[in-house]
Amino acid sequence: MNVQDLGKILGDMYNKAPQGKQVAKIHLFGVKYAEVIHKNHYSVKDIVTASGINISYTTEVSKGIKLSEYVVPRD
Repeated sequence: MNVQDLGKILGDMYNKAPQGKQVAKIHLFGVKYAEVIHKNHYSVKDIVTASGINISYTTEVSKGIKLSEYVVPRD
């Protein structure tokens, strides 16, 4: 999985989120993909850029990555 793949997933999660749940979906992306991002030393900024969403959401992805140490996503 590369930066472009992650960007597409993030963009899809954001764009398909119900109204008012977009930021939660960005956090969820960070939680779900934190291991891949860390393992490959990917830049969060590059992933957000590849997603096509606003670059200001870089902070929100980073929050999700930090949360991944404490939470597990539900299906």
